[in-house]
Amino acid sequence: WRALGLPYVAAMAQLGGDLYVKKAVLEYHGSAAFDDVLQVALKCQRIGTSSITFVGAVFRGDQTLVTGEIIYVFADPRTQQSQPVPDALRQLLTAFEGGQPAVAITLGAWTTLDKQASRVRTAVFVQEQGIPAELEWDLSDLTALHAVATNGLGQVVGTARLVRQATGLARIGRMAVTRELRGAGLGQQLLRVLEAAAAARGDTEVMLHAQQSAQGFYLRMGYTTRGPTFEEVGIPHIEMTKCLAMS
Repeated sequence: WRALGLPYVAAMAQLGGDLYVKKAVLEYHGSAAFDDVLQVALKCQRIGTSSITFVGAVFRGDQTLVTGEIIYVFADPRTQQSQPVPDALRQLLTAFEGGQPAVAITLGAWTTLDKQASRVRTAVFVQEQGIPAELEWDLSDLTALHAVATNGLGQVVGTARLVRQATGLARIGRMAVTRELRGAGLGQQLLRVLEAAAAARGDTEVMLHAQQSAQGFYLRMGYTTRGPTFEEVGIPHIEMTKCLAMS
C-alpha cells in the first residue's frame, strides 16, 4: 500500500470499506540462511467482483524460496458483507501493475495549491511536531513555487516549496510527507522535482534548513552540511547545500 501511495486507513475510509483475508497460501521451495539478501515480489494478479488476488514470491538471487497467494474480499466493516471492489481501487491497482506512477506531483502557486499543501503541512508540522500554527505560514508562501504530491485516490500525501533566496540560489523548504508513507520515496520525488524547477530557471545552487533527524536523507540526496547546528521553531536544524550544476 505504501508503494501505491495509499495511507491504508484513510484510503479504506474514503473507499467505504476494508479488505479482509479470505485465503492465504504459502509454499516453501528452499531455506534462507542468516545474512542472506532476499527480494520479495508482490503482484496483483486478478480483481474479481468483490475479491482481489495477490501472488508473491521470495527470492535469493535467481532462486525462488517461497511462493504464495492471498485473496482479499472487499467488505463493509460494519456488516462484514462483501461489496464490489470500488472502481477507484480497481483502476489504481490496474494502473500500478501497468507501470504507471502511483503518485502525481503538481507544481503551482500558493493561490492554486494552498488548500492541498496546507492540509499536509498542518498534519505534519503543527499537529505532529507541535510547531505553532502562526510560525508555519509566512509571506514566502505567496511567492514560492509549491509542489503537491497526490495519490490515485486524489489524497494529498506530500508537499514542499521552492523559494528564490538570491540570484542563482534557491531554497527548498516546508518538505512534508504524511506519516504513513515516509520512507516510500515521496520525499525524493518532491526534492528532485523542485531541484529540476530551480535548475530550469537558472539557479545553480540550492540550500535548505534540514531538521537534524532528516540530515541522513539529504546527505543521500547529494547535499552537504554547512555551519553548525541551530534551533529553528524549537527543533535542531542544520543548513545544507547542493550545487545544481554538478547534480
